[in-house]
Amino acid sequence: MNILAIGDLVGEAGLKKLSEEIEKIKKENNIDFVIVNGENVSDGMGITKKHFDEIVKIGADVITMGNHTWGKKDIFSFIDNPKIIRPANYPSGVCGKGYNIYECKDKKIAVINLIGRTDMNVLSENPFLISKKVIKAIKEKGADIIVVDFHAEATAEKIAMGYYLDGEVTVLYGTHTHVQTADEKILSKGTGYITDIGMTGPKESVIGMNIEASLKRFVTTLPEKYRVATGDSMLNGCIFEINDETCKITNIKRINM
Repeated sequence: MNILAIGDLVGEAGLKKLSEEIEKIKKENNIDFVIVNGENVSDGMGITKKHFDEIVKIGADVITMGNHTWGKKDIFSFIDNPKIIRPANYPSGVCGKGYNIYECKDKKIAVINLIGRTDMNVLSENPFLISKKVIKAIKEKGADIIVVDFHAEATAEKIAMGYYLDGEVTVLYGTHTHVQTADEKILSKGTGYITDIGMTGPKESVIGMNIEASLKRFVTTLPEKYRVATGDSMLNGCIFEINDETCKITNIKRINM
């Protein structure tokens, strides 16, 4: 089983890059299942129905979200679609699901979305405590493989979560910071881990945003509105190779195109 996880799509440029490259990546790496973080795809903040449909059409099996989940109001018209999940540690009663289980090659793949609490400005529940409750429920449903997208700012929080869930999940990868890290590893109890899988969006940018607008904010401290950059795009992600018999991870391959 080869699972492809694509780092945060940023704007139309990121979506276009993914649509251009995904079939080649899938063919060359025998990809069976695709997870895409789509929380920045619509103008850098949130996701619209149009973009949701496009991501699904080009091959995503599930779309994960993050701190910009509610950035576009029409998400409420499709948030209950099984192909999109939002952070599981949003407050109880919030619409949508924090995880789902998908069938692929006679295996049950559970995908969980979590959001961090350090410097995220989102009033969420404790992701560490919620994750154990979710994993217990998933295991009771007979999941063979468990993948976690941990959408968090602090590297320390992501690393801590990796150790906390080591042996409990198959794969845990970070999103949100848009910069791919080079620390992919299989932890001591068997969980595949990487702090951040990066972003898919404008290459000449400040984590996907227009350079001039970003510089003005930092230099002047004035509230300049961020806008998505233009130009050529890069594609970041990871391929997680999982043994079909043991359902244990055997290799992690970073993608940086």
